[in-house]
Amino acid sequence: MSMPSRRFVVLAAVLVVLNVVLWLAPAGLALRKAVIDQLFGPRMVRAEVVVATGTGASTTDYRLDRGVVTSATTTGVAPAISLREADGTVQTIPIAATTRVLGAGRLALPALARRGLQVLVVREANGPAISIQVEGGRRGFRAP
Repeated sequence: MSMPSRRFVVLAAVLVVLNVVLWLAPAGLALRKAVIDQLFGPRMVRAEVVVATGTGASTTDYRLDRGVVTSATTTGVAPAISLREADGTVQTIPIAATTRVLGAGRLALPALARRGLQVLVVREANGPAISIQVEGGRRGFRAP
C-alpha cells in the first residue's frame, strides 16, 4: 500500500471514530438530566430559581412550590391557594385571573377547590401563581 493510500485510510478511520463518538456523546451527557430530575423531581419541596435574560442585564426570580391543597379561594377580592408542603410548611399563594391550571383534565380555577390535590405552583418571586400543575389526587403525595 502506498503512502497516500495509507494516509487516506487513516484519515477515513479517524473520521469514522470521530463520527461515532459525536453520535454517542448525547447519551453520555445524561448526567445533566439526572441532576435536574434529582433537584426538580417528585421529591422537591420548594425551589427558588433565578433566570438571567439573554443579555444578562436583568434577572427574573421564580418560586416553585409543591404540596397538597389545604384550601383554595378562587373568587372574591383575594383569590388564593394554600398548600401544605412535604416539610409541613404552609404556603398561601395568590391566584391571578391569568393563572393557568394544567393537568388532570381540569383547566379551570374552581377545580382547585378540592382539598387533597397534589400540585406544583410556579410564580414570580412573591407574585401570584403563573401556573398550577395538578400532579395527583388524594392517593398520591401526602404532606405531614
